[in-house]
Amino acid sequence: MTPAPLLVFDFDGVLVDGMAEYWWSARRAAQGLAPGLRLPEEAPLAFSQLRPRIHKGWEMVLLAAELSRPSFDLMGTLAHYDRALALALDRWGWSPASLQQALEQVRRQAIAADRPAWLALHRFFPGVEQRLTHLGEEGADWVVLTTKGGSFAAQLLAAAELRPLAIYGHEQGSKPEVLAALLAAQAATACPRSLWFVEDRRPTLEQVRTTPGLEAVRCFLVSWGYLAPGDRHGLADQGITWLEPGSFAAPLAAWP
Repeated sequence: MTPAPLLVFDFDGVLVDGMAEYWWSARRAAQGLAPGLRLPEEAPLAFSQLRPRIHKGWEMVLLAAELSRPSFDLMGTLAHYDRALALALDRWGWSPASLQQALEQVRRQAIAADRPAWLALHRFFPGVEQRLTHLGEEGADWVVLTTKGGSFAAQLLAAAELRPLAIYGHEQGSKPEVLAALLAAQAATACPRSLWFVEDRRPTLEQVRTTPGLEAVRCFLVSWGYLAPGDRHGLADQGITWLEPGSFAAPLAAWP
């Protein structure tokens, strides 16, 4: 009998919608680095449009600062994202490490000051908590693989009484690196399980698909995440499967 797969879930955009928290924390971190920075309390539409491009937390802080500039070019940033990040780092004189540190400090302070209020800035996507709770009935285990700090993901999962087998944050390395380590660990067992990786960021899945040694990882792009226009098109050519809420809720044997 084939063992049930090990499901590897991205966190933000797959399990949790934290858009309100992203802006709340990114705004405060940016203002801490540049006192006097004028930014709205509510996330501007441009921030939501940029969210599908964002890979790591430090980018949110940088983009929050960029949105304060009257001459900020949204369309140019969307079209040439990596170049825009490099130019913005130069403009502000910041580093990814300092931005990440500022973001995590804001989050730690928020949790220490009012944990329920910080938790309330997030919500699990509909049906996610129930589906994760019932995975064990199919003999499947699940882990979380996120570019968020692992301790912050752990706080949210614990509050929902959800217990993954493990949580891998940005501290453990890139997603392809962690997936390679998980594959190696499975290969060393008597009954290795297949890995199913569930993401909402197409570039991440494309990176996994083109990383040597990860060919056996099944890749799913969820329909409910922070998607860019056109993300659904041509997935089959990349070896990526589109996953809608109905399929997600179905038994694993019925997944596309």
